[in-house]
Amino acid sequence: MITIDQVLAVATENKRICPQPQKWQQLYELLPDRKRKGAGWEPSLPLILAAWWDTPAMSKILRLREHIEWAAAHGVIEQVHAFLRSLPEEEWHHLGE
Repeated sequence: MITIDQVLAVATENKRICPQPQKWQQLYELLPDRKRKGAGWEPSLPLILAAWWDTPAMSKILRLREHIEWAAAHGVIEQVHAFLRSLPEEEWHHLGE
């Protein structure tokens, strides 16, 4: 059984912040039970497109963590873990980039 901590370890190794925008969107699409909530979405949308450039690293890290926690709560943590592990290093955004 894959744990949230194991997935977070993959997501943060080598100074990783989050997947690059296109891959982050693909990850988001793996999350079940996404729905509109007020003016936003649950879980929150990935910080891509215009938000990519205006969002600090810590906010991206926390949003990715939200997605990982959502995956765990909705039974797809193993798929999310496999997806993140499959990403080559260049498909990640890193601290300092």
